[in-house]
Parts: sequence; C-alpha cells; structure tokens
Amino acid sequence: MKVINLHQPFNQNEIPGGDIVLAMGFFDGVHRGHQAVIAEAKQRAKALKLPLAVLTYDHHPSIVYTTTKNQQTYLSSLPRKLSLLEAQGVDLVYVVSFTSALSALGPQQFVDDYLVRFHTKVAVAGFDHTYGPPDISTMDKLAGYAKSRFEVVIVKSENENQEKISSTKIRYLLDDGKIAEANELFGYAYQTTGLVVHGEARGRTLGFPTANIDWPIEERMPRIGVYAVQLKVSNQWYNGMASIGHNVTFGDARPKTLEINLFDFNQAIYGENVEVRWVSWLRDEVKYTTVENLIKQLQQDEIDSRKILERYVEKIKN
Repeated sequence: MKVINLHQPFNQNEIPGGDIVLAMGFFDGVHRGHQAVIAEAKQRAKALKLPLAVLTYDHHPSIVYTTTKNQQTYLSSLPRKLSLLEAQGVDLVYVVSFTSALSALGPQQFVDDYLVRFHTKVAVAGFDHTYGPPDISTMDKLAGYAKSRFEVVIVKSENENQEKISSTKIRYLLDDGKIAEANELFGYAYQTTGLVVHGEARGRTLGFPTANIDWPIEERMPRIGVYAVQLKVSNQWYNGMASIGHNVTFGDARPKTLEINLFDFNQAIYGENVEVRWVSWLRDEVKYTTVENLIKQLQQDEIDSRKILERYVEKIKN
C-alpha cells in the first residue's frame, strides 16, 4: 500500500496519474462502519478495475475548529490506522494534514482541489461524512459540487442493535470498560501500544511480576480496571492480565499505571516496544485491606483470564 502525505497547498506532481475509486473519512479505529464504506469502494474499484484509494487526515479536525483543555485521543494512531486500512485491501492512502489553510476551503474548492485533482472516478463515503462546513458540505450535496466529473456513492449506517456503529459510541464503551462490546463494533480486538519501563517491582513480591507499560498520551485507554489481554513482544502474542489504575491498595494519590502480568513468561523485556490487545473486562480496581486478600483476588483473576483468552484464541483460529 502506498501512502502519500499532503499539506495544503500541494503540488500536482505528488499525485499519481490514472483514475481511482476514493473512500473518504477520518476512519478513527477503522471499525465496522468504516469497513462497510471501504468494502463498498473496494467493490466499485474491482468492477472498474481501478485502484482503491482512501482520503484521510493526520489528526482530528476538531483540533482546528475548537478550543479544549483535554488531550485529543484516538482509537487508532496514524500508523495503526494505516495498518488497518492496508488489511482492508486499500492500494493508496492520501494522508492530508488538517490545518487552518485546509479548513478555509469551501466545499466547491475542496472538491476541485482534492477530489478532482486526485483523478477520482467514484467518491464513496458514509451518509454523515462532511468535507467542509457541516451545513453546506453534506454527502447529499456532493454530486452538485462534482458537476458530473465523478460518481458519488453514499453508504448507509452500519448498525448494531438498531444503533449506528460510530467512533463516538466506541469511545463511550471504552470509557465504561465495556471492551467486549467495543470489540464487537470494531470487528477486532482493540489495540494500544507502549514501551516497557521499570516500575516499583511490587508485583514480583506478590508472585505476579508485571511489565509496566508507558503508553502514548494520544492513544485512548480503557477505563480503570482489570482486563484479560494479550501482549505482543517481538512479533509474538502472549496471554496475560492487565491492571490499569492507581494501585490504591498501596496508598492514595498514586499515578495511573498500566501493568501486565504475562502467563508462563519469564523474560526481561525492558525497553521493548509492545502492543496490547484488550480482550475482556474482568473487574474494577479495588482497595484491599490486606496484601493476602489482593493475592487471592489476583489468583482468581488469572483463572478467569486464562478461560477468557482460551475462548478468544479458539475464536480467532476459526
């Protein structure tokens, strides 16, 4: 898959020749709703024997349009998003830097400067996709701006339990610890990344040594709690259980950490860049009155996690 990074204004020499079918969207998480858009575009590309291209952005447009004190977090970093798009069979991705200069373009100019100059034969997007001010840049208006230069295909919403699958809905589920429900909407198990760093080594004294993961602030983490997970180290996945929280049993006002105990694992992995696959929520973080009670709970967490992960591994095999 070829990736072309563009900044407004861009040089036409950066654009390959030849017609394309273009899927448009921010595609945060590349969930089942996004997959439906890409699948429709892929079908059109195959019928026309054209490359399948995607137009997306390097960061969320809200960074340009709104002021907030909250850190913008994503369901997929840009490298992760590109990996997911490649897995969907995309041939070419245009990653456009969303800047004030880009946001200043009216919908007609955006269509002329981007979709037309990309040699778009068919433009495909979800019914709620916008490409400028939301009141005048809706999908039902795109055909007018296209002026018969390309076909417009509008994809209906992909629903789960009569509710639209959306990145917003998935964020709410992650914030509520509902990993299994979020994974159903993703169509895969949610993943984050991180770096293995030194911690307090307290888990080792409890009989549950942990890998302490320093994660990128732009990646959205599930809510505080204990989870059944897999950790990818050196291209191999290992089963384990994760605790994201403040280790409240050992004191108050402690920093939030992510610690993962890997089953049947005994390697030093400090400094490793790793990936976390979030499979299922187990329980909330609890402040235990004794270390013995904590150890007893961790033993049960391991039993529960092993059962969950055994079922998960069987599921993905089939």
